[in-house]
Amino acid sequence: MLKCQKIAHAIVPIKAYQDFSDFKLYMGDTGMLTMHSGLPAQMLLSSIETNNSFLGAIAENFVAQTFASKSIPLFYWKSQDTAEIDFVVQQDDYVVPVEVKKGIRTKSGSMALFEKKYPIPFAIRISQKNFGFENGIKSIPFYSLHCM
Repeated sequence: MLKCQKIAHAIVPIKAYQDFSDFKLYMGDTGMLTMHSGLPAQMLLSSIETNNSFLGAIAENFVAQTFASKSIPLFYWKSQDTAEIDFVVQQDDYVVPVEVKKGIRTKSGSMALFEKKYPIPFAIRISQKNFGFENGIKSIPFYSLHCM
């Protein structure tokens, strides 16, 4: 199991702002998660957008597994309301929010709220979209995540 700790504030050093009352757990192997879930392989491999929220959970688990394999500590941020940033990464002296989207629709109100609250040089969105940089958000496709 991979533990992703909530942070109370997205300020360097993020490890100092851990909120030990809240965390998320991810499976260490996304393939095993998919197999044991009973999700039909065709649904996972299909390029058709679906409203199945479990596909989002698999995508998020894949990112957590990849980050852990690269020794990137797992942290996330949640507002007092419903906004949540899937992962928060510290790079040198700044904080980078990372959103994971299962498909090509990538709109995120949580990212906008986070950017209002904390000064960040850029954000990262991992999805099925190709590489890009728009409105301060770097788009990274799933297939290239291992290069991050």
